[in-house]
Amino acid sequence: MQKFLFNPIEDHTYSIVGYEGDELNALIPDNYGGTKVTVICDKVFTGHSEIASVTVPDTVTDMGEFVFESCYNLKYIKLSSELRYLWGYTFCRCGIEEIILPDKLKSIPPFAFKECKNLKRVVCGRGRNEENLFMGVCRL
Repeated sequence: MQKFLFNPIEDHTYSIVGYEGDELNALIPDNYGGTKVTVICDKVFTGHSEIASVTVPDTVTDMGEFVFESCYNLKYIKLSSELRYLWGYTFCRCGIEEIILPDKLKSIPPFAFKECKNLKRVVCGRGRNEENLFMGVCRL
């Protein structure tokens, strides 16, 4: 069972503000009532330790703070190819081992991967300069 809670945004899209479920694989919807979902708000999956993988649709451009905090069993995340902004602490204390960041991501905020003890590899988008992307402020 997966249930997402939505709120409209001024740009006539929707944000996801909540998640209720117990599935191993979370599949985030790309629309609500036919209107695009573009934002995943703060703490949507916080504490859902049952989740092993998450697929973020290509409509999503922004992800909030602490979205995956304490998702200890989360091993795989497929991010949106259109993702531009992370708001901080997004992956804090989750179980990911590797993540591929999309080409359009503007920067990685401080502490985005804080206490990700299993994280071994962060792959930046093709042709990106990792030093500019991390801006010298990312703390693992």
